[in-house]
Amino acid sequence: MNLQTLIAAIDQEDHTLVEKMNIQTDTLVGNQCGRNETERFLYRGSSVVYLNASDRGVGRNRNRLLDAATGNYLILADDDMRFVDGYPGIVEKALDACPDADVYLFNLIEKKPQRYINRSFRRIGRMQYARYGAARMVLRRAAIEEAGLRFSTEFGGGAKYGSGEDTIFLQACFKHGLRIRAVPYALAEIDQEAPSSWFAGYNEHYFYDKGALYAALHPVACRLYALRFVIRYRRRFAGQYGVREAARAMRRGMEAYLHESKGSD
Repeated sequence: MNLQTLIAAIDQEDHTLVEKMNIQTDTLVGNQCGRNETERFLYRGSSVVYLNASDRGVGRNRNRLLDAATGNYLILADDDMRFVDGYPGIVEKALDACPDADVYLFNLIEKKPQRYINRSFRRIGRMQYARYGAARMVLRRAAIEEAGLRFSTEFGGGAKYGSGEDTIFLQACFKHGLRIRAVPYALAEIDQEAPSSWFAGYNEHYFYDKGALYAALHPVACRLYALRFVIRYRRRFAGQYGVREAARAMRRGMEAYLHESKGSD
């Protein structure tokens, strides 16, 4: 069983990240840092390759990693995570429990829990995949390559629209018939104090981008999804942005994305 960790990173000036993240497998680091070069070295007996690039956008970064990956199973990560001791064994335990899956969605350790927590192994369907981000995924490379799947370069940190590349990716996995499973194990802890590459508060930009994401995911029913979003999460952004203003910003984002998509057909 060949495991490989794929890390999307920004502005790494040296190789200390692999120690900081407690890396224990062969690893690719996509380092968007302003220079174009490849660096190779060994860390505790594992092969580490830095794919340094001058471009931006987390989708481009993850796609570069997927293109260069050689592992049978790919553990996706961001540079604000630290893996637990023995995480390769935890992955193998999940693979043994669900040997037929193509995409595994793990938990993340948080000091202040915010993300959805898997309580058991179960199949992920149409209504559940949006709960999960890329840093919770383990992918069977053969299935991803056979389906020709890659991350959107329009969405995510550093892209035109601030987030959602992972949700679009999981939707594509679902549409291509890949088997997606929730796993009740955690591989890493996320640093919740680390600055976000895309979230700067509940402001007009946030809701505009969220509207564009719903248009990309649900071009026919995006307005209903947007309405549900502002109603469901209104208490979360109360005091930062009004419900009506949020709905208007989302509508502008939806209209802009749908107009651009129509023009590119």
